[in-house]
Amino acid sequence: MKLRIGTGIDFHQLVVGRDLWIGGIKIPHTKGALGHSDADVLLHAICDALLGALSLGDIGTHFPDTDNAFKNIDSKILLKRTLDLITAKGYHIINIDSSLCLEAPKIKPYVLEMQHCIASILGIDDDAVSIKATTTEKMGFVGREEGLVAYATCLLAAN
Repeated sequence: MKLRIGTGIDFHQLVVGRDLWIGGIKIPHTKGALGHSDADVLLHAICDALLGALSLGDIGTHFPDTDNAFKNIDSKILLKRTLDLITAKGYHIINIDSSLCLEAPKIKPYVLEMQHCIASILGIDDDAVSIKATTTEKMGFVGREEGLVAYATCLLAAN
C-alpha cells in the first residue's frame, strides 16, 4: 500500500465584526477570523495537509486570495475542491489529526459537529477526523486573543 503523509498550518487574525467559522461550523463569539474567504483556519490547515501530502502546493496556489472568485467563499467548498484534487491523483484519506490553538471560545462543545461536517465533506467516518484544542496560557498573539492557529496532519493511501 502506497501511503503519503501531509501537514498543514494556518493562522488568522481575530477581529470584531466578522463571523467565526471553525471546522465548517459558525461559532458564536465576539470576534471572527479575518481573511479573503470565510477564514476557517481549521479547514485551511486541512486543505494544506491534503495538498502537501501529494506535493500539490498549498491552499494559496489553488485558491489565491488575489482572485475575487474566492472572496468570502465558504471554506467547505475549498475543502471539497481539495478532495477532488486528491481523488484525481488516485488517493483517498485514511485519517486527519488536527489541533486548534486559541484562548476563546472553548471549542469542546462544537467538536463533534465539526468532525461530522468535515467527515461528511471528505466521505470518511467521523472518527477518522480528530480535533483537539489548546490555549497558549495567555502568551503571544493567541493568548492576547489577536489570532488563532490550526495544525493538521493527514494520512493518504493510493486507491
